[in-house]
This record gives sequence, C-alpha cells and structure tokens, in this order.
Amino acid sequence: MEIKVGIGDYAAAKKNGVISTYGLGSCVGITLYDRLTKVGGLLHALLPESARYGNKGNPAKYVDTGLELLIKDMVKLGASPRRLEAKLFGGAHMFSNVKSESLQIGQRNVEVAKRELKKRRIKLVAEDTGGKGGRTIYLDVGTGKVRMRRVSGGKVVENVF
Repeated sequence: MEIKVGIGDYAAAKKNGVISTYGLGSCVGITLYDRLTKVGGLLHALLPESARYGNKGNPAKYVDTGLELLIKDMVKLGASPRRLEAKLFGGAHMFSNVKSESLQIGQRNVEVAKRELKKRRIKLVAEDTGGKGGRTIYLDVGTGKVRMRRVSGGKVVENVF
C-alpha cells in the first residue's frame, strides 16, 4: 500500500506500507520514524514558518506547524517523540537568477526544519538538501529506510537513506 502525500500535507502509518511524495523542489520533505513501534510519517512542507505568513490557511503547509501535526498523529499510532529519528530532503534553490532572500525559500525551509527538529530533540540522521533538482522520496514504514530519486540537469540519482 502506498500513501501519497501532496504539497502542504502529511501522513503517518504503522508497520507496513510506503509513504511517498513527489516533486520536492524548494519544499522540504521530512520523514520521522520510531524504530521500536515501526511508526513512520512524512511531511511535505511548502513554507518555513506559519507566523511569518500570518498563520493563514492549512497548517501542514508550514514546516513548524506541519511537524507538530505529524508528531501528534504519530503519537496516536504509538510512536514516542523521544525515539523519533528524522531524515530531511528538498530545499532546492529553484530560481538560479534570484538573489532576493524572500525567494530563497528552499534554504529557509531547511534552516527552519533543522531548528524545529533540534527544538523538539529529534535527531537528524540523514539529509539530502539544496542543489537545483527536484526530488521524490519513498518512506518504507516497515524499515524506516527512505529511497530518494533526484533529477538535476537531466541526470537521475537514486539513493537509500
């Protein structure tokens, strides 16, 4: 069974299945996993901080509030926040000719994700962030492994984290 997570969305599952998200550009994909209970989750966040955008709309589209929602749902499935491990993907710089800080969303998303994970004492165990290409990630809920496919400059790179 595959659960597909869209932009500004998240999903959590227990014991088996795959949670995936496609087209991570400047967005970030954050996977969380509790090895003991085999509870996994994935957030596809579009923007860094909800407060910076007036706390408007869907809280899952922001790194900070989306992470909070994901953790709550994972706890309901039996995960312990103390055991969670994170893997972080995306945050690409999609507009090469832009120097404006407001358009460096990818970099801000990565910074805020790392800050929020640290604040919650969640260990970041792997990451593939930055660059210019889009990424697709697949979290195997049974193992916690993440398969990532990145396309950049016509080249396809696949890795397992």
